[in-house]
Amino acid sequence: MPQAKYTTRSNTPNFWQRLLPSQLPKIHIVAMTSIALIIAIIAALPSKEASAKRNEAQITLNFIDEESSANLTPTTNSNETVAIEKIEPKSELTWKHQTVKSGDNLSTIFQRVSLGAGDVYALMSSTTLAKPLVDMRPGQELQFGFNNQGELVQLKYVKTKLESYLYTQTENGESTKYTGEHIILEPEIMTTYRESNIEDSLFLAGERAQLPHGLIMELANIFGWDVDFALDIRKGDRFSLTYEEKFLNGEKIGNGNILAAEFVNQGKSFKAVRYEDSKGLTNYYTPGGFSMRKAFLRAPLDFTRISSNFNLRRKHPIHKKIRAHRGVDYAAPRGTPIFSAGDGKVIASGYSKANGNYVFIQHGQRFTTKYLHLHKRKVKRGQSVRQRQVIGTLGSTGYATGPHLHYEFLVNGVHRNPRTVSLPQAKPINKKELSRFEEHTQPLIALLTQYQGASQLALATPVKVAKPSDN
Repeated sequence: MPQAKYTTRSNTPNFWQRLLPSQLPKIHIVAMTSIALIIAIIAALPSKEASAKRNEAQITLNFIDEESSANLTPTTNSNETVAIEKIEPKSELTWKHQTVKSGDNLSTIFQRVSLGAGDVYALMSSTTLAKPLVDMRPGQELQFGFNNQGELVQLKYVKTKLESYLYTQTENGESTKYTGEHIILEPEIMTTYRESNIEDSLFLAGERAQLPHGLIMELANIFGWDVDFALDIRKGDRFSLTYEEKFLNGEKIGNGNILAAEFVNQGKSFKAVRYEDSKGLTNYYTPGGFSMRKAFLRAPLDFTRISSNFNLRRKHPIHKKIRAHRGVDYAAPRGTPIFSAGDGKVIASGYSKANGNYVFIQHGQRFTTKYLHLHKRKVKRGQSVRQRQVIGTLGSTGYATGPHLHYEFLVNGVHRNPRTVSLPQAKPINKKELSRFEEHTQPLIALLTQYQGASQLALATPVKVAKPSDN
């Protein structure tokens, strides 16, 4: 029997030649080849599960919102295909609060929240805005923000309710760095009015009017050149004022400046208004533009009482002889600050057996003031001083029976009574500044007058009392 013949392109039998017996008819071989091709095509098609997964991924990408897309970063591989890599957002920080105590420094506070010297160095070396942390004061606050890994991410230094510093960690692969931000908040300013009649003292009258202690002292400083609050105050004197109150987010955080005030002493009215000139200098003036600040303080200290008045025929308490007392003795606790009564130059600062520690100050060509029996001297001869500058502290050195200041006031070399001598005025508003002064201060005076009128009207209006009903 003759053998079957096959036509091939090589000498090696193909797959089907090896698999199938040579006796199969040609039509059977063609049918089986077709079936094999169909099976291969079906195997190459994606399964329902794979197709579903791809569709699901597409749906997820199609519904990404703007906030999530900010965390998606495109990256390019070597084949120039783009993949989407999702970056996890930072978790919420855990905050720890520390109040600065006496004796604290940045290192001790960091130790209390389990941070070390390296963390202090990283912060202080990152930004010049970290320098305020060196000058922290007791009562101020530090707020530490940690991430889930316990790393310091943010630090907030609350200096005041209106001023703070925020330090934020930056992304740096080599070392930890921080950026600094200085935050200053602007409070809401509201004008407040207070008034009171004096029954005993200015301080108690101010307390009855719910006036803060700091503003009571400021009121005394404003009128202190015209009114002696230790000796001139009488029952029935009264005061009224408008001042600023500061609010932040609806909460009162402090007081501002006195804007305008009136003080009536023994029937005589004194008015003052605050004015900041075109150069940024602030002072209090009368409504006519004359400075409330005189060239000299009436008394160069906050004293308790006058232990001895100006008297040219006083009997000396130690020598028991008639000797002129050419000054006023102000009694106060030892160590009370003594102020320079005016601007001038120290012409003597030393010690003598009679005067104890003393300071003499020359004020221009006409005036000289002398301060005797000081506990300590704070200035030296030849030194220039400003009004209200501390020149010493009260004591009892020299011929003194107790702690007091002996104060003398000389005009052209002649002793005058410091309590009654006419004090020269400080310079009034410059004529070039006068129109600006009136523009800024007249509304403040008008507002004070308006409040006073409303208060008087309220006091004069009779209160109607409802009659009891028959029921």
